[in-house]
Amino acid sequence: MSTENFIPLTTLCLHYKLEISFFNTLNENGLIEIQFVDNIQYVHKESIYEIEKIVRMHQDLEVNIEGIDVVLNLLQKIDALQTELLQVRNRLLLYEN
Repeated sequence: MSTENFIPLTTLCLHYKLEISFFNTLNENGLIEIQFVDNIQYVHKESIYEIEKIVRMHQDLEVNIEGIDVVLNLLQKIDALQTELLQVRNRLLLYEN
């Protein structure tokens, strides 16, 4: 398996000054997906945005893993509701014109 689209967890640990156990806990709670290649742990580059949000909540706001899970779930629900609201508004505009 090619690792060009993956980032080693050790690199993230150094960058964010966190222990590897933090990322393993995130993986256990389903917040990120860790993949093993040749006994090295990697995360996909596309998950960096989510990891940034998680790390900021943890370090800047001192939110624990369970709290981060709740916040991320609520943000997903907000996004879904905003999308639904936009669709309803667009349908309403069709009927008004």
